[in-house]
Amino acid sequence: QVQLAESGGGLVQAGGSLRLSCAASGRTFSSAMMGWFRRAPGKEREFVAGIRWSSENTYYADSVKGRFTVARDNAKNTLYLQMNSLKPEDTAVYYCAAGRKEFSTPSSYGKSYNYDYWGQGTQVTVSS
Repeated sequence: QVQLAESGGGLVQAGGSLRLSCAASGRTFSSAMMGWFRRAPGKEREFVAGIRWSSENTYYADSVKGRFTVARDNAKNTLYLQMNSLKPEDTAVYYCAAGRKEFSTPSSYGKSYNYDYWGQGTQVTVSS
């Protein structure tokens, strides 16, 4: 069992930065596949970034590639999302998610149904 709690959201001007954190409870965090998703107003939830349990593989949506960085600290049971050069279209509720099983392909990180646990989300608002 893994419980997830996001923090670090807020209001920022376009071009600014934020770092989201996702604190995880449970002994299985270090072996879990982790991901960040977001849901903008009126839109469906979409994949943002994913990271393998060992951190050796990271994956990003094209819309955030080069601006966002996902990382994890298994010793602290924490997942991070560093967001730079933020744009108004990044405005959304951001969720972290954990999957118990090894994902077989990179595209698996982008499929929400592969994740077993979800946080409550944190609001990110980017003003123009």
